[in-house]
Amino acid sequence: MRKLAKAKSQREPTIALINIVFLMLVFFMVAGTLAHPIDAPLSLIRTTELDGRSPPDALVVHPDATLSYRGTTQETVAAYLESLSAEDRKTIRLVPDRALPADALVRIARDLRNAGAEKIMIVTERGLE
Repeated sequence: MRKLAKAKSQREPTIALINIVFLMLVFFMVAGTLAHPIDAPLSLIRTTELDGRSPPDALVVHPDATLSYRGTTQETVAAYLESLSAEDRKTIRLVPDRALPADALVRIARDLRNAGAEKIMIVTERGLE
């Protein structure tokens, strides 16, 4: 009887392992999403050669919190907004310098919002790549 018990205990871990692997296989087949391949003649656009620079309609904020728009210094947020059309005031793009303190950026964004900007987008390095 002892030999049967030993032989039986040696087979059980193998069967349990097979069952677990099978269940994992079924789980990943059901849970995974299958994507259709892209059509063969399709070639995707390459953006690696694009020049990364700030958008021309962006308000640049320097490390000392001075503002410039299209190469000219802006004294205040209100002066900047006055130079824009009503349509351009809806979405403002800010390009802050990395060294600009966060509280200065928040203050400028708050001033823009109080002056009538509806949407403020912060352009980052990744967005320029």
